[in-house]
Amino acid sequence: MSTTRRLHIQPAGDPVLAQGMRDIHDDLKLPSAFPPEVEAAAAQAAANPRLPELDRSDIALVTIDPPGSMDLDQAMHVERTDGGYRVCYAIADVAAFVSAGDPVDLEANRRGETLYGADAKIPLHPKVLSEGAASLLPGQLRPALLWTIDLDQTGEGIAVDVRRAKVSSRARLDYAGMQQRIDAGTADPMWAVLREIGELRRQREFARGGVSLPLPEQEVSVVDGRWRLAFRARLPIEDWNEQISLLTGMAAAHLMVQAKVGLLRTLPPADPRAIERLRVTARALGISWPPGLDYPGFIRSLDPSNDVHVAMLTACTSVLRGAGYAAFDGALPAQPMHSALAAQYTHATAPLRRLVDRYTGEICVALCAKQPIPAWALAALPGLPATMQVSGHRAGQYESAVLNLAEAAVLAPRVGEVFNGAIVEVAHDDPGKGTVIVRDPAIEASVSGSASLPLGADVRVSLVEADPVRRVTRFELAG
Repeated sequence: MSTTRRLHIQPAGDPVLAQGMRDIHDDLKLPSAFPPEVEAAAAQAAANPRLPELDRSDIALVTIDPPGSMDLDQAMHVERTDGGYRVCYAIADVAAFVSAGDPVDLEANRRGETLYGADAKIPLHPKVLSEGAASLLPGQLRPALLWTIDLDQTGEGIAVDVRRAKVSSRARLDYAGMQQRIDAGTADPMWAVLREIGELRRQREFARGGVSLPLPEQEVSVVDGRWRLAFRARLPIEDWNEQISLLTGMAAAHLMVQAKVGLLRTLPPADPRAIERLRVTARALGISWPPGLDYPGFIRSLDPSNDVHVAMLTACTSVLRGAGYAAFDGALPAQPMHSALAAQYTHATAPLRRLVDRYTGEICVALCAKQPIPAWALAALPGLPATMQVSGHRAGQYESAVLNLAEAAVLAPRVGEVFNGAIVEVAHDDPGKGTVIVRDPAIEASVSGSASLPLGADVRVSLVEADPVRRVTRFELAG
C-alpha cells in the first residue's frame, strides 16, 4: 500500500554531497553515532540473546529485500494447504535483546525509526544488533516472533497465531534477482504460491474499497562518480511481498481490537471536497473519470508508465493525508480505520527499523498465549503515538532534504538548459506557480510562468536555479 512518492538511495561518495549531508544533519539536529554506553549495551545484548525454547528452524524461511540490505526484519515461507494457504512470517525479536529502560531502549525511543540518507543511514538500533545479532541473516539461528496465518481459497484470513521461536533463514534474496528467476521459470515453486496469495489479497483490497497508489520509485544513485536520478516502476514481486506484510499488520490489529488493547495505524477518510478537486484535475489532464466510478476504481484505471497518469497519481496523494497512531486500552479509538486499506491495521513487521513494531508484536504474543501483556509494553502505549509522530515528521524532513540536495547537485552544471516536462500541480492561490515533473533526469520541482500554468500539459521548461548548498531547484516555462 503506497500513499507517497517512493525514494530509494544508493550509496555515494561525492564530496559536494557529503558536505550537503553534513549540513542536513546539522540543520535537522539529527543523531549521529550512538553514545558509547548504548554501543556497549548493544554489544553485550548481542552476545547474550534470550532464545526461546520452541525451535522452528525446520521452516524453509527466506528474506527478500533491496540489494545489500542487512537489517532484515522479516523472513517468509508460504505454502498451499487443503483449505487454502498458510503463511509463516518470522519477525526479528528485538525484545530478545533489548529490555525496557536499558540504554538501547532509551536511545531507540529517542530516535523512533531508522532514517535513510544518501551515503549512509541513521539506524534505530546499533548495527551490532540491527545488522548483526537480531537481523534474520541466512544460516543463523535467531530469536523471532513467528506468525502463522491461515487463509482460505479466496485469500481471506481464517486463523492467526504468533509465538516466540528460534528460526533460521535459508537465503537472503533481492527483488530484482528473484523477479528475473520467476520470469525465467527457474524460481522455487513457493514463489508461484506467493503470487497467488498476493493477487488474491489485492482482490480482497479492491473489494473492501482499499486503494494503493502505484507511484514509480525515484532512485538516486552514483554512476562513475556522478549523481543520477531515475524513476523505476515497482516489480510485481514487491507488491506480492507487500501484501504479506499488510496481511500480518491486519492480523495484529484484529488480535488487539478483539482484546480492546493495543495500538492502530490510522488514516482518516478522504475529504469529499478533495475528491471533487481531483475530478477537476482529471478533467484538466484529459483523463476520463466516469461519474459512477469511485476513487479506488479510478486509481486502478491509471497507468504508472504514462506521464500524464503519473501526474494524476501525484495529485491523488493529496487526499491520503493525516496518518497517525491511536493507542487504546478499553474503548476503541473514535476513528480506528486506515482508510487507504479500508481495514483496521497496525505496524508490526519492522521492529529493527521502527520502534512501535516491538510493542505491537509483544502485545500480540501475549494475547495469543493468553498471558498478561508485559507491564513495560502497556506503560509505553499512551506515549507511542506522539513519539512516532515526531520521528515520522523528522523522517519526512530528512528524505525531502536529501532528495532536494541530490536534485540540485545533479542539475547544478545545467542551469540555463531547457528540458521536457509535464505540469502536475498548480497552486490554488497562484495559478502561475506549481510543480513540474521532468523525466530526464527524473526531477519533480517548482515551476513558474508569466500566466496560468497548463495543468497536465507537456511543456518545455528552463532551469533557472539549482543550488546544492540551499537545496533549491527551480524551473520557469520556456518561451
